[in-house]
Amino acid sequence: MKKTHIIAIIFIAVSMAFMIGSLNDSSSYADFDEAFNNPQKEYHVVGELDRSEEIAYNPEINPNITKFTMVDKKGERRKVILNKSKPQDFERSESVVLIGKANGDDFHATEMLMKCPSKYKAEGKFELEETASKD
Repeated sequence: MKKTHIIAIIFIAVSMAFMIGSLNDSSSYADFDEAFNNPQKEYHVVGELDRSEEIAYNPEINPNITKFTMVDKKGERRKVILNKSKPQDFERSESVVLIGKANGDDFHATEMLMKCPSKYKAEGKFELEETASKD
């Protein structure tokens, strides 16, 4: 065999090993039940903010911790510790996707994606504010 063939085979083998390794490390969508049954694995958990519970965010003590309660798609409530500051308009979000791992009784999230309410009306028109002053 030529040296170029050997190098090409080694390159292909390393590339395949990298792809298989990255698939094993990637997170997947789940509910709280699955996330707490596999606490060592990272998951994307979809749900809604439980507005009946308090959102704890105190930037004077730690600006990178936000605590709240979320209800997943199956209705399970869990305390969440988000390792980021509280996002703007968090209370208005329609749904939330948390990226993180279960830890004890809490879900520790490193990232959070929010779906905010639409600015469209039911007829499909924009909801505009009148900003021009009339003379």
